[in-house]
Amino acid sequence: MKFIYALLLTLACVFTVLAQSENKPPEFNFGFEKVTAGAQLPDGWIVFGSGYDLKIDEAERKSGKYSVLIQSPAVIPEGAFGSTSFSAPANYQGKEIELRGFLKLKDVTDGFAGLFLRIDGDGGVLQFDNMQSRGLSGSKDWTEYSIKLPLPEDGSRIIFGALLTGKGQVWVDDFQILIDGKDITVSPMRPMPEYKAKKDLEFDQGSRISEIKLNAAKTDDLAILGKVWGFLKYHHPAIAAGEYNWDYELFRILPKILAAKNASERNEILSVWAESLGTFETNAAAVTPTAEKIKLNPDLAWINERNLGVKLTAQLNNIKSAKRKNKSYYIEMDPNIGNPRFKNEADYKSMNFPDAGFRLLSLYRYWNIIQYFFPNKHLIEADWNKVLPEFIPKFAGAADDLEYKKAALGLIGSISDTHANIWGRDETLDKWRGVNYAPVGVRFVEEKAVVTEIYEQTAADKAGLKIGDVIEAVGGKKVAQIVSEQLEFTPASNRPTKLRDIAERLLRTNENSLKITYRRGKVSKETLVETLAREKIPDKLRSPYSKPIPPFKLISPEIAYLYPGSLKPGEINEIIPKINGTKGLVIDLRSYPSDFIVFSLGEFLVPEPKPFVKFSVGSVENPGLFTFTEELKVGKENKNYYQGKVVILVNEITLSQAEYTTMAFRTAPRATVIGSTTAGADGNVSQFFLPGGIRTMISGIGVYYPNGKETQRIGIVPDLIVKPTVKGIAEGKDEPLEKAIEIINGK
Repeated sequence: MKFIYALLLTLACVFTVLAQSENKPPEFNFGFEKVTAGAQLPDGWIVFGSGYDLKIDEAERKSGKYSVLIQSPAVIPEGAFGSTSFSAPANYQGKEIELRGFLKLKDVTDGFAGLFLRIDGDGGVLQFDNMQSRGLSGSKDWTEYSIKLPLPEDGSRIIFGALLTGKGQVWVDDFQILIDGKDITVSPMRPMPEYKAKKDLEFDQGSRISEIKLNAAKTDDLAILGKVWGFLKYHHPAIAAGEYNWDYELFRILPKILAAKNASERNEILSVWAESLGTFETNAAAVTPTAEKIKLNPDLAWINERNLGVKLTAQLNNIKSAKRKNKSYYIEMDPNIGNPRFKNEADYKSMNFPDAGFRLLSLYRYWNIIQYFFPNKHLIEADWNKVLPEFIPKFAGAADDLEYKKAALGLIGSISDTHANIWGRDETLDKWRGVNYAPVGVRFVEEKAVVTEIYEQTAADKAGLKIGDVIEAVGGKKVAQIVSEQLEFTPASNRPTKLRDIAERLLRTNENSLKITYRRGKVSKETLVETLAREKIPDKLRSPYSKPIPPFKLISPEIAYLYPGSLKPGEINEIIPKINGTKGLVIDLRSYPSDFIVFSLGEFLVPEPKPFVKFSVGSVENPGLFTFTEELKVGKENKNYYQGKVVILVNEITLSQAEYTTMAFRTAPRATVIGSTTAGADGNVSQFFLPGGIRTMISGIGVYYPNGKETQRIGIVPDLIVKPTVKGIAEGKDEPLEKAIEIINGK
């Protein structure tokens, strides 16, 4: 996925907290006047980001003795930024929070400067703004800026500060935070909730289960334990109230299940366990949605299977009818979007290779999240109930960290969701895939690995490689064999998207050179390619989502071309007048839009409001239930809408927001979608962690056409399929773009 600066900031300070009481006002150092001798930054303030110089400045300040200077390095690593932040509890009574602060800019280019304000809850980020959309740049004298956000009732931390991306210098001084217009230092505080679950630290250093010996019966026992554990986690009110650290309760019950001599003994252990959680109120007045509103019903048939026994089955059915709130210690739905927020799911990132108990926890956590909160569970090809016992030996028996990560990749891949993967840099997986890169990039065209990019010309020339060459073997192994081996460990919604990701890893190695067999025309050759460290190849060259292409140009006086992958915030408003009057517009969504333009450009393209999408969302009260939302419309009453033809280009790079954007613009009167299968994963993502610090995501809402037709896995089906050819790439052609021009010209 494409990581823009907003996401980098979101991830960078997930664990940034200060050691101070949650129920006492923090000692804010808004004006930077409290400074410990020799410190890099004022008291309470920290550095995050990388590569930038941050320091206290006495010479340039808005008031008082000090400001903080953020300054870019001479050479800026790809994706780097500089920032300083402060963290405080979010236990304030009010509806709105405002951050104010003064900035001074000098020669800020190729990026932006800004304040940022973030509110975190137990499930992650609840509110966030870093002023990226305002695009502050250039040189500006001291000016006060402001960010206003809703203050969520379930917020746990306020994180704020200033940042710089790109080149230049920015000074910051004199912060202020207001709650409903009142200074935060005089705003009333609310007590932070205390949960028994947070006080349970017994297994912080390990599960004490180093080995799990399996046979068919014990695998069946563990599969049933995993289902019951997850069912109770999301259905029992006591667990929802935070009365139990449910991860650690697994480690208490697991030895008993491992020691159980037969199914009857196992069921009795589980029955006593469920009974020990206490009584609860049942939900006699539960309201069932109408049939036309339901997309998916909970999959709980397993509760009534004979192998659980009469007593345990009755208990689970009773718990199923418990009265639940719409928020839980472990799960809640985003109030605006409806995607799940997974809360209090510890990542146990200090465990480089989790022990057998924690590895089993990883499998149980993932399986049950999919079981109850994945909107596209019905599209999983495998029987999800059989996936759990299939993966128990893989997780329990993993001999090292690589085997564990490969088991996780296999499990994640089984849900066929391009949003779902192991995200972020992972040292173990990097070494497995290779830390060095060939100086060329490839893409699968006509099922062949074809050179489509030159990353470093000198090394490519030395190896004799050119765009259009077909890679036949790598390190002596046929490309077809490599693909066959990698498909299992390459999560994605469909085969074209799997091939897209395999292509990125095909020419990687841990060596300084790589033996490649390639074909040019009818001649095959073998060459030794010098490889490059990842840092030697800018991300903007390797990333398929945003190429160094201008956001707008005129292909001819009558044909406009828009590349959303390069748009700056708000730039579309300057481009629209340039499009007006042309006879055709090509929107190249073989990219990830760097700005959200669905409604701003949609109002120009679509003459009246038209439905283009509807969603399905899950439920905390009834885990596993998914219901449809109302359809969403794009466009407005506009007699001066765009009269020309609109051609939208798509392929396997068209992912998520790009697919959503295509759905909206397709409603334009003279629109045509051409290209090939898209990535098949739309909808807001929901992030969570697995033991060992594995960060993953799922598509958190279902996305459908207004008639209910699926988009997940299928993607956006083009009106006209046009794919590149090996011959066309060798000749420097962009065949889908050429076809778009033909359509606009009426040929």
